Amino acid sequence: MNTQIGFNKPYMTGKETEYIRQSVESGKISGDGMFTKKSHQFFEQKYGFKKCLLTTSCTDALEMAALLIDLKEGNEVIMPSYTFVSTSNAFVLRNAKIVFADSEKGTPNIDADKIEELITSKTKAIVVVHYAGIACDMDKIMAIADKHNLFVIEDAAQAIDSFYNGKPLGSIGHLAAFSFHETKNIISGEGGMLVINDDRFIKRAEIIREKGTNRSAFFRGEIDKYGWVDIGSSFLPSDIIAAFLFAQLENLEDIQKRRTYIWNTYYEGLKELDEKGLVKIPKIPAYATNNAHMFYLVCKNVEERSALISKLKEKDIYAVFHYLSLHKSPFYQNKHDGRYLPNCDKFADCLVRLPFYYELTDEQIERIIKIIKDFYQK
Repeated sequence: MNTQIGFNKPYMTGKETEYIRQSVESGKISGDGMFTKKSHQFFEQKYGFKKCLLTTSCTDALEMAALLIDLKEGNEVIMPSYTFVSTSNAFVLRNAKIVFADSEKGTPNIDADKIEELITSKTKAIVVVHYAGIACDMDKIMAIADKHNLFVIEDAAQAIDSFYNGKPLGSIGHLAAFSFHETKNIISGEGGMLVINDDRFIKRAEIIREKGTNRSAFFRGEIDKYGWVDIGSSFLPSDIIAAFLFAQLENLEDIQKRRTYIWNTYYEGLKELDEKGLVKIPKIPAYATNNAHMFYLVCKNVEERSALISKLKEKDIYAVFHYLSLHKSPFYQNKHDGRYLPNCDKFADCLVRLPFYYELTDEQIERIIKIIKDFYQK
């Protein structure tokens, strides 16, 4: 019997291939087919997003956001250093200067209290990342943005079905980006979505997504011909991807229920180690909900983390560390202003993600917990 426990396993709800077949038989498998429209409608109705546009990835959604706010060379964008490279790449591609902020001490999220001191006359936007689906302090961040007339973009790649003071993540900033990569709660292999919460961006977002043309308006019968009217690219996904996604969305409640159970099982099993000061486990702020995207531990140092990952691997359990600090990356270290970001560096050195997926069994979870406890007892 194979006892290996991988880090991730994509979950199929059962309708994915049936919906893909329906999409193919509809005769339209390019972008904005029937399952794309169904997916847009799902998000707009369930979460009250003003306008949703599926994209080929969350990275593409972020690149669209950078285009929509008219980012120019010399503009500055504030974001956390502890994030995936796509968060930064989308804005670097527009020749913006990235100004990295530190994480909070207790969570990997951007420290809202460190943002305002980084704002200059060149600052154009603040990009927040809801790490592990846990909300950043959005009231504080939006107040800073309003005061300085800045755009706020939510990198909600991990944050589907998570809330801040009752508001869905992705509905608070001017723009937001979601991911449906196979490691996320809801998946389509690759795939993403741009959410537009500001009316002034809706029309242009459709144009940018359709290669800079007003083809979407043409297909709705609003104009008698379409042409090239703006910059853009081919950001819209095949309807086959949307068909897979919609099967997942129909099962969102079931998926979230199982993932929450897994998260709580990890939490209850490992909180003793936290109480003893051996590791830190996730803390959910009072203003946030937990969408059970991941479960992580924060070890005391990089050597301990490496030893823990190695011990789990010896037992055929594959845990992983997460982001390296972007301000220390080979690409950006010479562009960073030299500020020390201690909390970001702590998470980069010490955070370890445990296996987490729908089909992880109770027996497997208990096995993982036992090995971690044995590691710390020794």
